[in-house]
Amino acid sequence: MSNRVLLIATGDTIAHQPGVSQVASGKDLLAHLGPVAAEVVVEDLLAEPSWDTTVSTMLAIARRAHAALTEDGFDGVVVTHGVDNLEETAFLTDLLVGPAAALGGIVFTGATRHLDELSSDGPRNLASALAVAADPAVRGAGVLVCFDDELHAARWARLADPTRPAAFTSAPYPRLGAVSAAKAVLVAAPPPLHPRPHGEPETDVAVIRAYAGMPAAVLNAVVDAGARGIVLEGSGAGNVPVELFAPIMELTHWEIPVVVVPRVPVLVGGTYGAELAEKAGAILAPGMTAGHARVALMVALGGGGVRAARQMFHS
Repeated sequence: MSNRVLLIATGDTIAHQPGVSQVASGKDLLAHLGPVAAEVVVEDLLAEPSWDTTVSTMLAIARRAHAALTEDGFDGVVVTHGVDNLEETAFLTDLLVGPAAALGGIVFTGATRHLDELSSDGPRNLASALAVAADPAVRGAGVLVCFDDELHAARWARLADPTRPAAFTSAPYPRLGAVSAAKAVLVAAPPPLHPRPHGEPETDVAVIRAYAGMPAAVLNAVVDAGARGIVLEGSGAGNVPVELFAPIMELTHWEIPVVVVPRVPVLVGGTYGAELAEKAGAILAPGMTAGHARVALMVALGGGGVRAARQMFHS
């Protein structure tokens, strides 16, 4: 008996055909593939483009993936998604599914080229993703991102080049594996599964990129606009202008966490500017992108304030 895989099709580039007014449905995408070694059930969630993804759409995808494994008996889930915000939706799904990922594979994929292009990468990506989701070898590995037959852990995956098939990288972490002969070949240990979170994620978390001469008023402005948390992308390995230390201290006192990430993800933290920001109350998140940190902070704030955020990023 073949494994049952749920395909959640959200449109975007993998389903787009210039000159055709309607994007391809999930069944249309399957029609471009050869035989698939799984029973595929399609659900179309044709939402806004990836570059305009709403948090409600991201949450809907994550919850459907969780229910597919825990309530509906699927052996795997594949989500087709545009590349712009794929890493955020995939990571949010990883956090919200948590231990349920041991029940089946969850794989995000998409394309960088339109469906009707001669060199379209969508059909191959989808075929590989379906094979991986049905493969028992990935159960417990968490949510995966599959592009160009490369497998990346959603916790580490980030967009490297939206114009070429190998669109994602795990750097500075290792690539999790690859797809070979319609099987998942894992070459690195996956990150541990996150505990199933309690509470609804906080949707109002702001991302700000620090810049030379940045005034403290910028942080206060986003809080005045309703932000419950802030991700601050520092320069270099996470350095923050001195002018921001005082508002960071004040915001922490008001139970509004400030998470500092490096401009380019690096595993080594502890630069001078970052250390001073940490002493002021900031939470350092080396190795994370601003998008990943925002998602993690959203989930953490569903269970509390600054303390819950510190637990999330220090676990």
